[in-house]
Amino acid sequence: MSASWTSRRLAALAAAAALVVAGGATPASAHPRPADKVPVAVGTGGAVATVDADATRVGLDVLRRGGNAVDAAVAAAATLGVTEPFSSGIGGGGFFVYYDAATGRVRTIDGRETAPQAMQADAFTEDGVALPFAEAVTSGLSAGVPGTPATWETALRRWGTLDLRSALRGATQVARRGFVVDRTFADQVAQNSARFAAFPSTARLYLPGGAVPEVGSRLRNRDLADTYDLLARHGSRALYTGPLARDIVRTVQRPPVAADSTLDVRPGLLELRDLAAYRAILREPTHVRYRGLDVFSMAPPSSGGSTVGEALNILETSDLGALPAVQAQHRYLEASALAFADRNRFVGDPAFVDVPLRELLSDGFAAERACLVGATAATKPVAPGSPDGDYAGCPAPGTAGRAGSDGQSTTHLTTADRWGNVVSYTLTIESLGGNGIVVPHRGFLLNNELTDFNFTDTQGGHDPNLPGPGKRPRSSMAPTIVLSHGRPVLAVGSPGGASIITTVLQVLVNRVDLGMDLPAAIAAPRASQRNSPSVQAEPAYPRAALAALGHTFTDTPEIGAATGIELLRDGRLLAAAEPVRRGGGSAGVVRERGPHGG
Repeated sequence: MSASWTSRRLAALAAAAALVVAGGATPASAHPRPADKVPVAVGTGGAVATVDADATRVGLDVLRRGGNAVDAAVAAAATLGVTEPFSSGIGGGGFFVYYDAATGRVRTIDGRETAPQAMQADAFTEDGVALPFAEAVTSGLSAGVPGTPATWETALRRWGTLDLRSALRGATQVARRGFVVDRTFADQVAQNSARFAAFPSTARLYLPGGAVPEVGSRLRNRDLADTYDLLARHGSRALYTGPLARDIVRTVQRPPVAADSTLDVRPGLLELRDLAAYRAILREPTHVRYRGLDVFSMAPPSSGGSTVGEALNILETSDLGALPAVQAQHRYLEASALAFADRNRFVGDPAFVDVPLRELLSDGFAAERACLVGATAATKPVAPGSPDGDYAGCPAPGTAGRAGSDGQSTTHLTTADRWGNVVSYTLTIESLGGNGIVVPHRGFLLNNELTDFNFTDTQGGHDPNLPGPGKRPRSSMAPTIVLSHGRPVLAVGSPGGASIITTVLQVLVNRVDLGMDLPAAIAAPRASQRNSPSVQAEPAYPRAALAALGHTFTDTPEIGAATGIELLRDGRLLAAAEPVRRGGGSAGVVRERGPHGG
């Protein structure tokens, strides 16, 4: 990396490892990594890192045939829609961050789902009371207009070399020929089996014969292959107009519930006009300077870029690499809480909310917030700050806001090509399995993205994330690209709902400040403080010394499933994915080349 990644920071690795890595840098898992998944690859010619071996292989095939990072990202994402269908697919949306080597600029696409025009602020309440969350998820009401097909086509038309037909070819073959069911896939079906069984279209695909698919069996999705063929022939508009659009609207408005189901599945508000009006939006990325590096990510309606960026600005007021490991982790947790307080109060869809993004990412605001980081943990939740441009000393306490909570199912992929282009792309259908409803005869699940809205006002009349007609719900997705002297050195992202933000932040801190290499930064045990009374932490995350500072912890099996690519100084690419989390990820390069050229 750049010269700013000094040997002093590398020396911090030993101290950091004592707290963060020693005793099990890799989270515990009941499921061994499949043999065809390799978590780290180093070489040249291009790289792909995803959660799935088939998706990584399809992306690499595109690169080998002369495609660029954008082409490979779309091809890999389409394959994840087949093999990782409970986290992604054309029924959902996402955020696409791209470094263009020809111009030296970072560009982004907002492919977030939108609410129907008929949706009002009280859509998720009945008689003034919020709907039970599980009932809101498994419903037509939770489904927003999908943004993924428009994102793919926008990215390919602007920066790719392939058309949508060519980019979908590999994924279509996987859908038609089938893929091998692994333990993670089978477990995810099992977790959803009760609600999947409530919809014949879903049960037919994912509960063949009424049972969870066996590990090692082959699952085919010919309906999705046919849908991909339709998109290949007619472009993304085939999903937003015509027969496919009518099928989506019919499914949302009249959910195809089995006659014997006891689930209360509410109809949705989506109409044909909502689909026809959808557009993916080109937005300026967020940008902060951190330790001499330029960190770019996604702007609102995602809170990922603003919250990661604000937390980095707060952390930059301390030299984490020179601190004792416990203090470095303490500051990471406190900065996360402060940034989340501001995220919850100020960030929403910028078409509906005046988001003070420039001030949230300003050094002055960060300095004001950093003065609240004391020697011990603050009582959570902490109050939001005042990003008003007038920063002097520590502000008076305000009113604390509710901690945000997003769905937990998303996926992330990272690609790079031989020309220096880089993509960091996070996509989702929201909860694991989306709203649980496969569009009949179309082969894909619909999202429940609209449950990312707050159901009731959490901010005393100033909630930026209530539902609204055509509004995009706030997201936590944080696909990130880091530049040094104008050239990319690192791209990273993760799934995980609101913990995406803390996962990306922790990986960056591990890599930049604590001296870990990228695979170690991804593998290290995680903790997520989202302005809540307790910190969610993986079992391997050491906490005794932090508890002595006032932090309290709640165990969670795993947090996130990151992928990343580092562009090494000698021109090689290092692709890295999870070694264990979520069944382990898959990293690959076009031409493997180890440290000695092998």
